[in-house]
Amino acid sequence: MDFNIANLVKSKSFDGSIQHEFWPLDEIDAKNAKFPCCIVWTPLPVVSWLAPFIGHVGICREDGTIFDFSGSNLVNLGNFAFGYAARYLQLDRKQCCFPVNFVEHTCKHRHQHSEYGTAITWDDAIQSCTRHFEHKSYNLFTCNCHSFVANCLNRVCYGGSMNWNMITVAVLILLKGKWSDGLSVLRSLLPFVSVLCFGVYMVGWPFLVGLLSFSVLLVAWFVLGTYVFKSLLHC
Repeated sequence: MDFNIANLVKSKSFDGSIQHEFWPLDEIDAKNAKFPCCIVWTPLPVVSWLAPFIGHVGICREDGTIFDFSGSNLVNLGNFAFGYAARYLQLDRKQCCFPVNFVEHTCKHRHQHSEYGTAITWDDAIQSCTRHFEHKSYNLFTCNCHSFVANCLNRVCYGGSMNWNMITVAVLILLKGKWSDGLSVLRSLLPFVSVLCFGVYMVGWPFLVGLLSFSVLLVAWFVLGTYVFKSLLHC
């Protein structure tokens, strides 16, 4: 049988893009800490008591194993720092770009994506990111767990974006993330409410002003460091 390349090109089934067939994911199992292709979040001791929107994040392989950057030259595997995941958000692998070579990019950032570092699978992106951060010094204010997750998302150009950073990762999980269970809600918010009530009772409204100022300064640091003084948070 002759192979007619012209007919193949004209075929409706050939659209010039690479069609990936993804391995089916298992169900999310919060009790056993299995979150396939998810971003996960948990509150931080003390810090989250004062600012409940601040927490620790990680990203999970296709088999649900959690990876998180929790210390200098340290990426945890399957042992999420600071407790079990309180919130999670499952990501869609169809929104990723997995180019085998330069011409097979499905995103619009072919050159930028290639220079940054690409991956051919979801797990490959996490593995590459892990190797990169195993040589990084951890700093809560400049190079932290959010940087690690953002790096992974940029390697797959998730959602067609190469602009993932600490702020966008935090906003994504806080606005779209789901609670693992009712206890997770209490574990995340009850300490903050308790500190707030105790502080107002003992000190009065100045405590509330001070707590609000702390949150504003914290947000301002990350916003300015991410979008204005970009070299500060380069990781």
